[in-house]
Amino acid sequence: MKSVFFTGATGGLGELCVRELSQRGWQVFAAGTNEGKLEELGKLPHVIPLYADVRSMESLLAAREELARYTDCLDAVVNFAGISVFSSLVEGEGVTLMEKLMDINVMGTVRVNGLLIEFVERGKGRIINCSSTVGWSASQPFAGAYCASKRAIEAYSDSLRRELMFLGIPVIKIQPGAYQTQLLSGMDGSFEKALQITIRYQRVLTKLKFVMDLVLKRAGDPQELVDVVVRALEDMKLKIKYRKGTSPLMYALSALPGRVVDWGYRTVLKLPLGGKKHA
Repeated sequence: MKSVFFTGATGGLGELCVRELSQRGWQVFAAGTNEGKLEELGKLPHVIPLYADVRSMESLLAAREELARYTDCLDAVVNFAGISVFSSLVEGEGVTLMEKLMDINVMGTVRVNGLLIEFVERGKGRIINCSSTVGWSASQPFAGAYCASKRAIEAYSDSLRRELMFLGIPVIKIQPGAYQTQLLSGMDGSFEKALQITIRYQRVLTKLKFVMDLVLKRAGDPQELVDVVVRALEDMKLKIKYRKGTSPLMYALSALPGRVVDWGYRTVLKLPLGGKKHA
């Protein structure tokens, strides 16, 4: 029976993946922080729930110790623990939120892989890191913390892949677009919070609301992403990255020069460019 250590297992998408892998006969070490969800997952066949907070080395060390009671090797580690937020980079809790997203989305992944590398090496397994469309595409306003964290995951994953290839351990990136998950559903609340506290962007955010509503409306079926995760786990001929759900608009924005994208935002939102022009 193949085994996987799966972080973010108590999130919406993580839970769907754990349930799917359980049905497919995987031994899943489901790591998360929602104790109620962990208890539910523990009732599934082949699922062993492990409380693990990716922000805490102490918590992860305890989870590794518990993991060692069952096995000394893994076929895979999947890093799906992560959060997103809609927020200014210079207003409100911008700095605090950036620190939090980098700690969870980036350092959480780094901690888990560093602690479990011996298990993966003994199992001749693979490492899967969750990036995002924003990890490689044009960065969006008021999503800077999330964009920065996923850009960091892209760079980290590429460097890790080129390091671990000498040990025969593949490192795979998942690059999902927008899907109907808890990660996306929380954006509406964070948008309203940003709108309430802003002293600079009232007009901008009001006009930008329709863009966010459009993204939420067009978000894909999360089962598509579950299928991608399964492929990344089970494919014999692995890809470096698995990309799914990227909208044509994101491809277009990423192909255009930065100044054209800036102009597009101002034009669509019908807003002037404030402040001084920069070369």
